[in-house]
Amino acid sequence: MNQRILDNIRKHWALYILAFPGILWFFVFRYVPVLGSLIAFQDYQIFNGFWKSPWVEFKHFEFIFSYPEFLSILRNTLLIALYQLVFGFPAPLVLALLLNEAKQKLFKRTVQTFFYLPHFLSWVIIGGIMFEVLSTNGVMNKLVTLFGGDPILFMQKEVYYRTIVTVSSIWKEVGWNAIIYLAALTGINPNLYEAATVDGAGKWRQLFSITLPSLAPTIMILFLIKIGNFMELGFEQSYVLLTPMTFSVGDILDTYVFRSGVQEGNYSVTTAIGLFKSLVGFILLWGANLLSKRTTGQGLF
Repeated sequence: MNQRILDNIRKHWALYILAFPGILWFFVFRYVPVLGSLIAFQDYQIFNGFWKSPWVEFKHFEFIFSYPEFLSILRNTLLIALYQLVFGFPAPLVLALLLNEAKQKLFKRTVQTFFYLPHFLSWVIIGGIMFEVLSTNGVMNKLVTLFGGDPILFMQKEVYYRTIVTVSSIWKEVGWNAIIYLAALTGINPNLYEAATVDGAGKWRQLFSITLPSLAPTIMILFLIKIGNFMELGFEQSYVLLTPMTFSVGDILDTYVFRSGVQEGNYSVTTAIGLFKSLVGFILLWGANLLSKRTTGQGLF
């Protein structure tokens, strides 16, 4: 076995050299930092380092689960993650299907550019746009007053916060995430559509009998990746859009980690929260992957 590996390296040595920087980057920035998870089981003191800080076993895990506001923070995280999964995951697929039906190249490219552009903007810019659009003199409130309503403080109302977070997340990433589906659509044999047309199948019939079954492996793989990152909502978005009036429904694990870890220096507690999120993600990914294999035969591992 070792000889076969060596022979393969000798044969494709140029490819291994090209891949080496990427492998090294992945090892240094993805695997080596995992060792830092040790501080979740220590009273970590920055000047003592890993080896001299006292071990406290599961003290920090007991603390976060007994923390009075932890259940509220966890509920906010799970609800926003669920909204983004239910509404955000299908959005790129729908956009890709609509773009695939566009016949005018200029129109198609214009729409693609419009939806791709937000991906390259920072959340600071996106947040500024959202605040401007939803302000009392913004576009949304002009429409509200046009229909006889009173201006609404959208960014200050708890009832609108999760919707704003979900919509802004979809708007920012829907175009970029649709690229994978568009690439998968180009791989579908056009003869299948021609045969379906001859048999009298309409667009809807072709969608459910050809397009979606052909995209099923891609959809399932992306769904599994999304499930694995279920609780990774992103600190930047929440921090930019959060206001004092929406704090009770918008404070999530990422913002709590920032306050507790960066601002207050509780590195061990925030590392314990990170391990908790990783464990939840692993369990969800493992379960969804097992279900996927039993139902579709497709899986990540």
